[in-house]
Amino acid sequence: MKKALSVILVLSMAVGTLAGCGSAKSGGDVFKIGGIGPTTGAAAIYGTAVKNGAQIAVDEINAAGGINGKKIEFKFEDDQHDAEKSVNAYNSLKDWGMQMLMGTVTSTPCIAVANETANDKMFELTPSASSTDVIKNGNVFQVCFTDPNQGIASADYIANNKIGSKIAIIYDSSDVYSSGIEEKFVSEAKTKGLNVVAAEAFTADTNTDFSTQLQKAKEAGADLVFLPIYYTQAAIILQQASSMTYAPKFFGCDGLDGILNVENFKTSLAEGVMLLTPFAADATDSKTKTFVDAYKKAYKGTPNQFAADAYDAMYIIKAAAEKGSVTPSTSVSDTCTAMKKAMTEIKVDGLTGTGMSWSSTGAVSKNPKAVVIKSGAYVSMK
Repeated sequence: MKKALSVILVLSMAVGTLAGCGSAKSGGDVFKIGGIGPTTGAAAIYGTAVKNGAQIAVDEINAAGGINGKKIEFKFEDDQHDAEKSVNAYNSLKDWGMQMLMGTVTSTPCIAVANETANDKMFELTPSASSTDVIKNGNVFQVCFTDPNQGIASADYIANNKIGSKIAIIYDSSDVYSSGIEEKFVSEAKTKGLNVVAAEAFTADTNTDFSTQLQKAKEAGADLVFLPIYYTQAAIILQQASSMTYAPKFFGCDGLDGILNVENFKTSLAEGVMLLTPFAADATDSKTKTFVDAYKKAYKGTPNQFAADAYDAMYIIKAAAEKGSVTPSTSVSDTCTAMKKAMTEIKVDGLTGTGMSWSSTGAVSKNPKAVVIKSGAYVSMK
């Protein structure tokens, strides 16, 4: 009897050890795909849009037969744009049985979670975290442009379209997204012959009063202010610029998407604001119109770029999983290996790009677009 009990105990321990090697619970007969992003707090516009856009894609994919004949179960966790909360959300999703992660939404939390997914050998596709630090471990891919690419593309667009002759920059030196874009913008601006007359920084501790930065831009004669920042700070800047009768052109990147939904913000202050974005809801192609109609019906609002990024992300996961012959019973680490290889072999036509492709670094290749705010709506620019 003692021998039998000993054998049973050893076998039980071995089974437990083998289970741990799988990095996560089996998904059974469905793909368990997790999502992480802010659905409450200052950046909630981003996370809520990602959650909604992804869910529309999941519903469509499931209705059409799923991935390799298996349905998707999608679960999204709120991280309030906080790195620690994002890691906690990731661990919760692992306990649930997540096999792949679609997230996180913003760069700083995503960097923290990317280190966790690398340790667990889990495939991760972020719709909108644009820092290059997000993709440094090799298991994470991006739907959005990297920060350097946004800075370069912004400088190129401004120069090619002769939007401004004297340019000021207001950026957050404490934020990897903002400072990463600013650095490459300044470098590319020199190459393109743009005249940067002021580069004024702020930090997370000083992000409610921009009068000093605006005054320096005004005194330098800047007729265009480049804002590689988030919409919450941009809304304050537009309000304060108006109060000091300073009316330059404003140009930003994807972080400005959401400014029209800021509570108690007069959208007329954003009239003429330009931003680079891979998606414009007013586009007339059938794919965009179908998505916009579905989003409005489900969520009573117009989708932004983040919703479109997430919608594309789910179809990108589908394409890579099918290319790599991944199933719900494939281990997390084997799924990651197959998905990484497949990502470099697929091309995807989505809402945010045609013929999107990926290098082994995880960065996406696609063409940027620009929109301008007119009468409270985003309108495509040529």
